[in-house]
Amino acid sequence: MSTALVTGVSRRSSIGFAVARRLLDRGDRVVVQSWAPHDAGQPWGADDLAAVLAELGDPPHVSVDLADPAAPARLVAAARDAVGPLTSLVAAHARSAEGRLAEVTAAEVDLCFAVNARGSLLLTQAFAAQHDPAAGPGSAVLFTSGQHRGPMASELPYAISKGAVQAMTLSLADELIDRDVTVNCLNPGPTDTGWAGRAQAELVQRAMPRGRWNSPAEAAAVVAWLTGPDARSVTGQTIDAEGGFRRWG
Repeated sequence: MSTALVTGVSRRSSIGFAVARRLLDRGDRVVVQSWAPHDAGQPWGADDLAAVLAELGDPPHVSVDLADPAAPARLVAAARDAVGPLTSLVAAHARSAEGRLAEVTAAEVDLCFAVNARGSLLLTQAFAAQHDPAAGPGSAVLFTSGQHRGPMASELPYAISKGAVQAMTLSLADELIDRDVTVNCLNPGPTDTGWAGRAQAELVQRAMPRGRWNSPAEAAAVVAWLTGPDARSVTGQTIDAEGGFRRWG
């Protein structure tokens, strides 16, 4: 049976929630991670975590701050204890941060790197260390944003750290393919998770050929493919699932 750890499952409107639901629906045993204090400090606010977990059928859950350098190893160990050797890792968590060049602070850059880049790297390290080839092939899916497709000058700490995630993917894939573990990176494009204000939501909607933002469920479908048997030949790739987003339209 496939087993998975999915991070960033703290809101019902999130990509992490949609991924967890998709993997649970196909029969995977799933452990979910959240860190509600991050959401509580953002404009969109925190969700009711008990309700989030209830809608998923109350899977094993670990609340942990991935800014702690020891947290990824603890999280993977807890997930393995809950469901057995993990066959999939989906690092869908993110620290969001705005800030143009004149506004950037070292503290915010360091925190974004710690959560987004270092967190994804150390999660992959811990996942690979516990992977049992006898349990089947493994897959890791990391998440980037669109910074490699166009500038994101108004949210530099976030964009730079997500750029690091995209840049590390190919090297991690090369490191792990001999152990039958694939590593890929997903850019889900503009996705309606409730974070955008009305003006930005309307601006992006006009740049989407389908006249709407991408949905978390669409990102989850790509993750399901990347962690399933039909994508075993795909590794080291950045998948731009942007729905035709026209940045320059």
